[in-house]
Amino acid sequence: MRIPKIMYNFAAVIIIRYIQKMKNQKMYEADDKMISLIRDNYDLLQSLGSFGISLGFGDKTVKETCEDNNVDTYTFLAVVNYTINGYGEFDADEQISVPTLMHYLEASHAYFLDFQLPFIRRELSESLNEDDSLARLILRFYDEYAHEIRRHMQYEQKTLFPYVQTLLEGRPANDYNVETFSKHHGAADKKLRELKLLIIKYLPQDGLHNNQLTATLHDIYDNEAWLRQHAQVEDHIFVPAIRRLEQMTKQNDVSKNISDMVFKNGVAQNQDALSDREKDVIVALVQGMANKEIADHLCISINTVITHRRNIARKLQIHSPAGLTIYAIVNGLVDISSVKL
Repeated sequence: MRIPKIMYNFAAVIIIRYIQKMKNQKMYEADDKMISLIRDNYDLLQSLGSFGISLGFGDKTVKETCEDNNVDTYTFLAVVNYTINGYGEFDADEQISVPTLMHYLEASHAYFLDFQLPFIRRELSESLNEDDSLARLILRFYDEYAHEIRRHMQYEQKTLFPYVQTLLEGRPANDYNVETFSKHHGAADKKLRELKLLIIKYLPQDGLHNNQLTATLHDIYDNEAWLRQHAQVEDHIFVPAIRRLEQMTKQNDVSKNISDMVFKNGVAQNQDALSDREKDVIVALVQGMANKEIADHLCISINTVITHRRNIARKLQIHSPAGLTIYAIVNGLVDISSVKL
C-alpha cells in the first residue's frame, strides 16, 4: 500500500518540530550561573524557595549558590533539569540526596497548602458573585478539590516522609514500603480540570469580573502545571531513590541479623573462654606466623602451640586461618590495617 505524500510531509513536520524542541532544551550544570537558570526559566522561582535557596545570589554559579544554602547541588540540578526538560533516568542514580529531596518536597507541600490554595480561593471569591447559586457551587467545588489535595499531601507528611526518615536512620519498617505510596499516588488534579471547564463554559461575567476570572483561570492553569511537575518529580526521582534506600536498608538488616546469629550461637561468649595465651596464638596466626615462629615468638614449645590451636578450634568452632582472621578483627584482637588481605 502506498503512503500518501501528505503523510510523509506531516511526519517530517513532526520530526522537525521535535528536533527543534530538543535543540531548545538545555541541561544546566553546576558551573552555570544561577541567574541564567532563573532568567531562562522564571517558573523555577518557587522551586528555589522549596530548596531553601534565597534570592540575592548575585552572579554566583549553581554550585556556589547551593553550597551557600546547604543544598546538594546534584539533587538540585536533577530536579531542575527534569522539571525543565521532562525526562531523565533516575532508577539507578545513587547520587540523589534523599534528605535534600525530602526537604524540597515538604517545603513544596507547605507552599501549596499554606499559600497557593488559599490565594486562588480568594481570587475566585473576588471574581464571582456569591449571591449567584452557580458561583456558590463553583466555590464549593473548589473547596472539595482543595480538601482532596490537602488530604493527599498530609498523607505524605504523616506517613511517607516519617517512613523515609526511619530508612535514613537505618531502621527498616516491615509494615510499609514505597510501592504502597505509588498505589496511593493518584491523579489528584482531576477535579481541577473539571473546575476550569465549568468556569469557562458556564460563568458569563461582566467586563470587570471577566477580567478577574480570566486572571484567576491563568493562575489555576499555572498551578495545574506545577502539580503535574511535582507529581512527576515524586514518581520519577523520589520513588526510585526510596526503592534504592529500601534495598540498602534490607541488606544492612540482613547483615546485622547474620552477625547477631553468629554471636548468639556462642562466638562472642566463647571469646571470654579463651585464655590470654590462646588469644596471643590467634594474633600470631593472623599475622601469618607458622607454628615454629609462634613458638619462638611466645617462648613456648611447638607442641604447646599445637595444643593451643586445637583448643581454639574446639572453643570457637573455627578451623581456617581466614575464619580466625575474621574473628580476630571482629573481636578487636587485631586492627584490620595490620592484616595482610
